[in-house]
Amino acid sequence: MQLAFDELGTPLRDVTFVVVDLETTGGAPSDAGITEIGAVKVRGGEVVGEFATLVDPGGPIPPQVVALTGITTAMVRAAPRLDRVLPAFLEFAAGAVLVAHNARFDTAFLRAACETHGYPWPNPAVVCTLTLSRRVLGRHETRSHRLSALATLFGARTTPTHRALDDAKATVDVLHGLLERIGSLGVQSLEELLGYLPDVTPTQRRKRHLAAHLPGTPGVYLFRGPSDEVLYVGTASDLRRRVRQYFTASEGRGRMKEMVSLAERVEAVECAHSLEAGVRELRLLAAHRPAYNRRSRNPGKVWWVALTDEPFPRLSVVRRPRDGALGPFSSRNRATTVADTLAGLARLRTCTRRIPAAGSAEAPCVLAELGRCGAPCAGAQTTVDYAPSVRLVTGLVEGRDTTLLHRGHDQLGELAAAQHFERAARRRDELVALLRAVAKRHRLAALASVAELVGAAPDGAGGWEFAVVRHGRLASAGVARRGTPPLPVVDALVASAETVLPGTGPLRGANAEETALLWRWLTRPGVRLVRTSQPWAEPGHGAGPWRDWLGTADTATDLERTADALA
Repeated sequence: MQLAFDELGTPLRDVTFVVVDLETTGGAPSDAGITEIGAVKVRGGEVVGEFATLVDPGGPIPPQVVALTGITTAMVRAAPRLDRVLPAFLEFAAGAVLVAHNARFDTAFLRAACETHGYPWPNPAVVCTLTLSRRVLGRHETRSHRLSALATLFGARTTPTHRALDDAKATVDVLHGLLERIGSLGVQSLEELLGYLPDVTPTQRRKRHLAAHLPGTPGVYLFRGPSDEVLYVGTASDLRRRVRQYFTASEGRGRMKEMVSLAERVEAVECAHSLEAGVRELRLLAAHRPAYNRRSRNPGKVWWVALTDEPFPRLSVVRRPRDGALGPFSSRNRATTVADTLAGLARLRTCTRRIPAAGSAEAPCVLAELGRCGAPCAGAQTTVDYAPSVRLVTGLVEGRDTTLLHRGHDQLGELAAAQHFERAARRRDELVALLRAVAKRHRLAALASVAELVGAAPDGAGGWEFAVVRHGRLASAGVARRGTPPLPVVDALVASAETVLPGTGPLRGANAEETALLWRWLTRPGVRLVRTSQPWAEPGHGAGPWRDWLGTADTATDLERTADALA
């Protein structure tokens, strides 16, 4: 058969691919904690061989990995060790092109295994179906490039199950689907395929030197443009390695390539740990509003639900919270939905007219006729009659009264009993949104009310990461590496911490997103309370676990449990 000009090289139909997938214990590649290897050898679209075996990693498999893969320690106890499996796999894959979904992960483990057991790494050609799918498929075809999503898109005959052979079989069908797509683009040979994968522009390659001066520490990086304007802000656990990725094939986002083409220099802010980096990123986004950060379009834009200051208060969606406000909400629509739910439960008025304390004689609206409002606009209610509804709202928001929640639960039961299931479902979703909003408000407001709190998280290497939090804001951060006495470090951090003066509103003027970030860090497993300005939260004062105290009243926990049950 005569070859066409576009088939010069090794035609794809003559290439032997070995599609591989590994299951691991979740550790680093250097640990070589492989628990299962599955591989399928294909040539010309046909399967010519399969390889599958469990592997004894030599230690227990973590529970979260067992839950994901279904591979237990008992299952691999009788399996061969990696030093017996590896030679057989290398022989199976000899001379073939290695294919994997997120090939960097699988090849890193295989390379580390070869180094550990004294086998030379064969350095095969590698095709990553994850990278190829990002090059070929647009957002109109798929928003996710996970193997499960691609298997569905291409109608794979095997469903991915987080078991090695099943995932390898699914990847085979994904590979064939992607090769069909790029075939119409003139990619007919192995050489053309390998040349098609790295989508690196000459401009990207020329600017690699911008990362040369950066440290290999956690922090925040800022790309600056021709006029020294900030183009993009990001965080990294290793600044040099992360920024270098913008100049390699691993960066496939068109928006970022455009940003890199404009960048003139990269500035870095070193941080003690990832929490400080995350907080500094939020502050820099708010300060610079860089054009290429999607999050910078509306930095710190949150909404609150608050009672108006008038004789017959109503619920209003506002940007500036006052004391007693409910929130924060990420969108106005969510805030409006919760405000409507709360007003309906408390029978607060929803009209926007201003009603004097002496009342009015206007015609009542439709809501009054339906019994959803006491009609103060028509003089049917006085300020004294109206006050209990206001107290029910403030009581729920502040965690003192759950009458409105019981009222909503009763309404839900009545709708279900009457077989109005669609209305009951809508009511359920409205109540869940309200419950979670109140629970979030309690947590963040509790943290913002503490004048000073010092938390410590293990760094994974025998040391500690510290955060000094004052009124919901990060005032200082530092680390005590293994072997360093931690308490002197804490004393120094507290002494040098930023002075934070509380403001008004539920969060005392703190940024809602920053306070939420601090809350998530403080409530991670393993984080300990080192010091707090609240004496009744210290040991010896009868306080329970400090996370319970940080949630203020037990109402916050009860609300969350109720929300989960309703959902």
